[in-house]
Amino acid sequence: MPAIKCIGILTSGGDAPGMNAAIRAVTRAAIYNGLQVKGIYRGYKGLVTGEIKEFKSQNVSNIIQLGGTILKTARCKEFCTPEGRQIAYENMKKEGIDALVIIGGDGSLTGARIFAEEFDVPCIGLPGTIDNDLFGTDTTIGYDTALNTILDAVDKIRDTATSHERLFFIEVMGRDAGFLALNGAIASGAEAAIIPEISTEVDQLEELIKNGFRKSKNSSIVLVAESPITGGAMHYAERVKNEYPGYDVRVTILGHLQRGGSPTAHDRILASRLGAAAIDAIMEGQRNVMIGIDHDEIVYVPFTKAIKNDKPIKKELVNVLRELSI
Repeated sequence: MPAIKCIGILTSGGDAPGMNAAIRAVTRAAIYNGLQVKGIYRGYKGLVTGEIKEFKSQNVSNIIQLGGTILKTARCKEFCTPEGRQIAYENMKKEGIDALVIIGGDGSLTGARIFAEEFDVPCIGLPGTIDNDLFGTDTTIGYDTALNTILDAVDKIRDTATSHERLFFIEVMGRDAGFLALNGAIASGAEAAIIPEISTEVDQLEELIKNGFRKSKNSSIVLVAESPITGGAMHYAERVKNEYPGYDVRVTILGHLQRGGSPTAHDRILASRLGAAAIDAIMEGQRNVMIGIDHDEIVYVPFTKAIKNDKPIKKELVNVLRELSI
């Protein structure tokens, strides 16, 4: 493999707090190791349109505390086509970029895997998503911050739920993964979490109402993961209104609030470690792997495993929530 002298870095998919910390770490670790760095703006779209700029150490000064991504992110239909990827490759070669570091979720890593296979480009992925749904890493960049944002919101909602003796369904992000809903429910003292990994039937909803609402509590909080499988918070609110018309039900959808904000110390440290490890991986000749963390140790996870394997929910956490919500 020819010597790598210049790396390109991009952020793709949904933004996540800590992405800027990762950009900073990759840039400075690369410069420390004698590599040139080029920032690619707006994800794969910038690779196709040639929106690329050389990064020096000062380009990433004073960004570790910022949410979002200074490199911006965007969807790119062109990159989904062979013709678009060919243009991206030509732009990459024109800029002298020998390898790519991609910060994003499963869609971003899927794009990296295809691009790497087609053009034999060394690609290293960093898990940047609040959903925490990438296999092979204990946690992802942005997950801890989003969890704390949810916790802050639920604490505030509980005040009004208790005052008005209401049942609140709070919808959180996570797509097909219930990590935010389940751990958010445990951390906030919620009565239940409705997650895609465990389908909720009518009798379980009835059990929730009877055990969590009727017995000892005058208010209840239920976190619902946004997903076609769960149907979302509005779905359950409608069911309660129809099946238990005596209860005062409200819905709060936290939405993109969960993606913003200054990253927590945990996310800043995680992003910094993973970013530095990405350069270590490139220097070692690694390619087409995601940098993960397993039991506080850096690990290299092949793209195929990180993307294709489902990350399991710990069933013991479901039991913890059930026991503590009585």
